[in-house]
Amino acid sequence: MYDKAYKLLAKQENISNSKAKELIDRGLVRAGGKKIVIARGEIKENTKFTVKKLAKINTIFEDDDILAIDKPAYMTTDEIQDKYSDFFLLNRLDKETSGVMLFAKNEEFQKKAIKEFKENRVYKEYVAIVEGKVIDEIVIDKPILTIKNKGVAKSKIDVKKGKPATSTIYPMFVEGNKSKIKVVIDTGRTHQIRVHLNHLGYPIIGDSIYGKINPNVNRVLLHSKVTKIFDYEFESQEPREFKVFDFN
Repeated sequence: MYDKAYKLLAKQENISNSKAKELIDRGLVRAGGKKIVIARGEIKENTKFTVKKLAKINTIFEDDDILAIDKPAYMTTDEIQDKYSDFFLLNRLDKETSGVMLFAKNEEFQKKAIKEFKENRVYKEYVAIVEGKVIDEIVIDKPILTIKNKGVAKSKIDVKKGKPATSTIYPMFVEGNKSKIKVVIDTGRTHQIRVHLNHLGYPIIGDSIYGKINPNVNRVLLHSKVTKIFDYEFESQEPREFKVFDFN
């Protein structure tokens, strides 16, 4: 017998159907070693689910002008923004990307900070785990075009219509056919790192849109580790998902 995934999950976890659907939509539910992605998809009634707990939002730093938080994976930027509605969002991260997120606490600082971002004077460093052996520093300067369809954004390299985008990749560790890398971006286009790495032949593990799905991970293994703006420097520790692979 078969039934919809969210209904079976609701029964197993003793939660409402809407809560079960929310957990699946966030990417927190797995069965048989695979992430459940379609809440209304039909699966066997005896399916056993595992549900990952959503991490808390932690404050990295706060003063009168700026708030730096540690964004957990599985939360959208809009959800985060709703929780800090009195402040002004300065940067966005994809739902499954974790790490440093910034808010201005007053309009004067917001204007100055936005200018820094627009003029590419903000240092943005990410860590990613990818398929393939990255052994050399790589600079990729390929314009990116983002298209939104029914509220869903997807990007691609488009030399004619895309906006300028530059990413610099630094090798950190290699284990088998996987690499841990540092990525520094000058610009901040939608899905920039994911698109650039896929173009280079180094798809990010866990990226179901541009990259490589892996049964051992639930999410895109991309983390915003360090951000520097003005005299501030903020760092977020790598989450435990990055320890799935044994890099020495």
